[in-house]
Amino acid sequence: MSTSVNGVGIAYEKARADGRAALVGYLPAGFPTVEGGIDALKAMVDAGCDVIEIGLPYSDPVMDGPTIQAAAQQALDGGIRTTDVLRTVEAVAATGTPTLIMTYWNPVERFGVDRFAQALYDAGGAGLITPDLTPDFAPEWVEAADARGLDKVFLVAPSSTDERIAMTTAACRGFVYATAVMGVTGARAATSDLAGPLVARTKRAIESSAPGLPVGVGIGVSNGAQAAEVASYADGVIVGSAFVRALLDHPGDLPAGRRALTALTEDLAQGVRA
Repeated sequence: MSTSVNGVGIAYEKARADGRAALVGYLPAGFPTVEGGIDALKAMVDAGCDVIEIGLPYSDPVMDGPTIQAAAQQALDGGIRTTDVLRTVEAVAATGTPTLIMTYWNPVERFGVDRFAQALYDAGGAGLITPDLTPDFAPEWVEAADARGLDKVFLVAPSSTDERIAMTTAACRGFVYATAVMGVTGARAATSDLAGPLVARTKRAIESSAPGLPVGVGIGVSNGAQAAEVASYADGVIVGSAFVRALLDHPGDLPAGRRALTALTEDLAQGVRA
């Protein structure tokens, strides 16, 4: 399995060597401001995130729950641009932490697929997570990513057929994103009982289609105990809404928000090591 120089596969390999799952943290760029967002993401890195996902705020976030929608809208109201997202990637990737953009496909298409891939590569980004793009409709992105060694992270869900999971894992590089909750994103009080079976099905497909490919799970994890539960069967624990909520709960007070992010990250980092 090939990986890019800055690829997330390296972070997963390091975590696996430590006998634990990787912690993947998400925030949208430009939230609460561009510079404030960079500071917040660096706090998450310092406190234990192994991989960072940076959201590209979009005006029609149909897969996002209210928490992430609120943060993205705040970034859009602040005038966030794709160039600001790329600048955020550059700043976070400079820490040595593999950094991905998570985005709906329309902004990439409007920017220009090859141009976007080159800009992401130039910023030191690891690759792209595309929740509304499936591999069979992604030839232009696959070609652009492969030309630069960028990671291609596609999603599988409990509703995915075994054939669809096999096709998806074969197309991924870096990791495959198992979204184990049917519906929009958001932190939850309990983890989904669909996650374990989905990961098992995905790992069976990986054995033949993409040996060694890690499986990261996004399931609404909001604390260390939930992270430990997911880490018992997944290679990576992906957390988004809980990080966003930590900042939303401290409007206009970035130092307090940063302290909340640090405490949450440390709790989650302990969880993936439990």
